[in-house]
Amino acid sequence: MENRVKTWIKNIPELSHWLLRIPLAVVFIQQGTAKIPVTLEDAQSFELPYLVWWFAAYGELGAGIGLLVGGIMMYSWWSWIGDLLTRFSGFVIGCIMTGVIWVGEPESLMDVILYDNLHVLLWVGGLYFALRGQKT
Repeated sequence: MENRVKTWIKNIPELSHWLLRIPLAVVFIQQGTAKIPVTLEDAQSFELPYLVWWFAAYGELGAGIGLLVGGIMMYSWWSWIGDLLTRFSGFVIGCIMTGVIWVGEPESLMDVILYDNLHVLLWVGGLYFALRGQKT
């Protein structure tokens, strides 16, 4: 019993990426599903072209699912595919969050950093997975 506890404690750092991966994926899956069905009226309410709105909706959904599936694939023979999927999902998250921040038309970078904390946090989370991949 004591040996199992030591092994579990030893593996905690290797599993800690899930503490960031799961909430980030949940937020993006939730935001993506909230936009479905994708309609022209919703796109127009944000003054966006329909195609951009479509990519945002399905990109959010796909990036969230990709983060989870990429993390699960870490424990399989295809871990390199999971690494690519994780990196691509992080890149997509970064792109979407950059667009969200730009649509808000902030007056300066300091306004974004000081007053748009949630979007900055989501952007940094995406950047983390885009740069880090499966390396824990």
